[in-house]
Amino acid sequence: MTRWTRTALVALAFAATAATALAQTVMRDAPKDVKPAIIAVSATPPIITVDGTQDRFSPGVRIRDRNNMLTLTGGLAGQSLHTVYRRDSMGLVHEVWLLSPEEYDKIGGKYGSSADGYKRFAELLDLIWAARALYMLR
Repeated sequence: MTRWTRTALVALAFAATAATALAQTVMRDAPKDVKPAIIAVSATPPIITVDGTQDRFSPGVRIRDRNNMLTLTGGLAGQSLHTVYRRDSMGLVHEVWLLSPEEYDKIGGKYGSSADGYKRFAELLDLIWAARALYMLR
């Protein structure tokens, strides 16, 4: 093998390793325009209760667990879950992110109607998602 071929292969291997390491450090941002709530899923989804108010999941609801994996509504039947959620254009619950009780306690009491309350809520969500990303990289 000639000298330039060996050098090119080493450089290619280094670039591939660097690209893999870079891909593993990509951090997910916290979802924007979400609201915290305790969602109680009925025994027959899509019927739910959001903070004590009857509601429904949209047909194509995306529910993400703590590992950012999609979860089916049938697996959550009969459970009360700490969440942040987003509604679709029809007003149905369309995207849900499951939180631990500790994460929910951090953001639940801090959420207010003032601009500072929304800013603090977004900052806390960013911290939670960053902590989850670090945990996933272990």
